[in-house]
Amino acid sequence: MHDLSAMELLARYRDGSLSPVEVAREVLAHIERWEPQLKATYALDAESALAMARASERRWLKGEALALDGVPVTIKENIATRGVPVPLGTAATELVPAAEDAPPAGRLREAGAVILCKTTMPDYGMLSSGLSSFHPLARNPWNLALNPGGSSAGAGAAAAAGYGPLHVGTDIGGSLRLPASWCGIFTLKPSLGRIPIKPPYAGRVAGPMTRTVADSALMMQVLSLPDWRDTMSLPWADIHWMSLERSLKGLKIGLLMDGGWGLGLDGEIAAAVQAAARVFEREGAIVEPMRAFGKREHIDGMDRFWRVRSWLDFSALPAERQAKVLPYIRAWAEGGASVSAAQLFHGYSQMGAMRDAAVAACQPYDFVLSPVSPVGSFPAEWAGPTNDPKRPLEHIAFTLPYNMSEQPAASINCGFTAAGMPIGLQIVGHRHDDLGVLQVAAAYERLRSTQRPWPEPPPRS
Repeated sequence: MHDLSAMELLARYRDGSLSPVEVAREVLAHIERWEPQLKATYALDAESALAMARASERRWLKGEALALDGVPVTIKENIATRGVPVPLGTAATELVPAAEDAPPAGRLREAGAVILCKTTMPDYGMLSSGLSSFHPLARNPWNLALNPGGSSAGAGAAAAAGYGPLHVGTDIGGSLRLPASWCGIFTLKPSLGRIPIKPPYAGRVAGPMTRTVADSALMMQVLSLPDWRDTMSLPWADIHWMSLERSLKGLKIGLLMDGGWGLGLDGEIAAAVQAAARVFEREGAIVEPMRAFGKREHIDGMDRFWRVRSWLDFSALPAERQAKVLPYIRAWAEGGASVSAAQLFHGYSQMGAMRDAAVAACQPYDFVLSPVSPVGSFPAEWAGPTNDPKRPLEHIAFTLPYNMSEQPAASINCGFTAAGMPIGLQIVGHRHDDLGVLQVAAAYERLRSTQRPWPEPPPRS
């Protein structure tokens, strides 16, 4: 049952061949087999989940089922759920139960989803890694020696490992797409404001993480519902999220193989993305190479700005809590201690410069294809692909621009390395064309080669 999609589960609930309670029990048992190795969960509450499943079962029997009734879901730790502390991945946080659900959690609960647990993240969400001073080290189910990516680390691992079909994470520079790429799943980083979130911040979004495009579309129907608490949210739009059929014929597609800065592109990843582009060409799309638009000045400025912000937050903590922050994060934030006002303002301005560059580069095309990451996964114990706090952002040249430009961008698996690790293809659309990105991803999903079986938990000793 843990391998069934949300669409399949809802169909089985509808015809009575499965019940939410038996599915919840089976998925919880599957999680129990994986968790000693994977460490993807936080605040797992089996009794609460089973109580939700029983309530869902009653609604199905009465013919009163809700949009996601009885479907298991996990929620990233930094998305508040009432009654559960939000440590933000760090041991430095005081553990105070959240007073209310944040918007994504509230919409899932209202839709009848069975909330199994929260999922793990690194300190303050500032790493593309499963390394945390609060949570146990999260690992990649495809290879337990490797990293799932982050900051939606537990969510990516959980989706690939079959902790139910639906997962929600967040992204401010690649935190949905990077773990999706390295764990072989699908995700949509929506346009800024499409999914209400609290607290909102420049570039910060919540998004679905699933094994199939259709399951993400199903989640978007619920997650995109309005919530006044997000002061940066878009006006609600009546989008037909499940209308996923679309021809690729005639689409003008840009192929971006150079981020303009950062780590060089691995040959296996380049070959997989180019092969995906040829699939689009065979279907009648017009694929053209794009010039790099990213600049070293963009990321160096933003890195300085983020270091200052984090240094101010760190400095405000009492000494005993400062000592609990992951040393890598402290070393990175210390780089902001001596930044001048002029440097800070210049760094902040690079968010706008990156936004302008991304929008201008994408304007001639209907969609853009690129790698998600220039490199594959890395040792589980590392804080990121470089493992160097002096060069922490060298792997996000393909993902970060679309957070700044507020454009929707998806990651979908397009192949595997010789070592058997997944490779993510990024599909980027124009701002607000979230449905278009889902449609193009669904078309590629139908056309790509047969996928490998999902990883299974190691045998018990």
